[in-house]
Amino acid sequence: MAEQRAPARRTAKGGLAESSSKAELEQFLAEARNLAPAGEGRGRLIFALDATMSRQPTWDAAQRLQSEMFTEAAKVGQLEIQLVYYRGFNECRASKWVADGAALGRLMTAIEVRGGNTQIGRVLAHARSENAKGKVGALVFVGDALEEPVDRLAALAGELGMLGVKAFVFQEGTDATVERAFREIARLSGGAYARFDVHAPGQLAALLRAAAAYAAGGVKALAKAGGGEGRLLLEQLR
Repeated sequence: MAEQRAPARRTAKGGLAESSSKAELEQFLAEARNLAPAGEGRGRLIFALDATMSRQPTWDAAQRLQSEMFTEAAKVGQLEIQLVYYRGFNECRASKWVADGAALGRLMTAIEVRGGNTQIGRVLAHARSENAKGKVGALVFVGDALEEPVDRLAALAGELGMLGVKAFVFQEGTDATVERAFREIARLSGGAYARFDVHAPGQLAALLRAAAAYAAGGVKALAKAGGGEGRLLLEQLR
């Protein structure tokens, strides 16, 4: 397949994706309550961000909201988060694992966005490697562009799905090519996709809280967290 390319950044005007029917949702929630949490002990979540130049507004928003992930996870269990980001020329880095919002905030404050192409494949491959060291409850990726062969990303997402590492893929903007690819990554990993508007920070905050709840306590915790964004993610999980 030829490389799929997208504009660097567009502001989303639309809302979240359409939801399933009420009956389907109620049936899923009934089944989800009987499922086990993602894992024993402390949950682990990889928080991956596109840190190329177009991402400055979203990076700033995520920096303000990241502590809410820990707050939500604390309601159902403990959580460790690893920050992964790419920027510049072939630069993709991962932080140490941290267990509180202040530590993650300090890591994000020290990072500046730079121009460059997307490196989503490296993010997915990193999640696979980290899971081999210790169970990763979920991968959260926030981005707005795609400049890589989709077939390779699909293969990596499928591997994560077989390993039980669900990808929560959050898109800023309305680019249709990016949306198709992001949805496929989420689907093949068994995870979920959502679109957000960086100018509506409450929406992104709710999505991050929902993903953190899942990483800390599995589908049952996500179901109990409630909220429109949480239901949107629940409808897609399998």
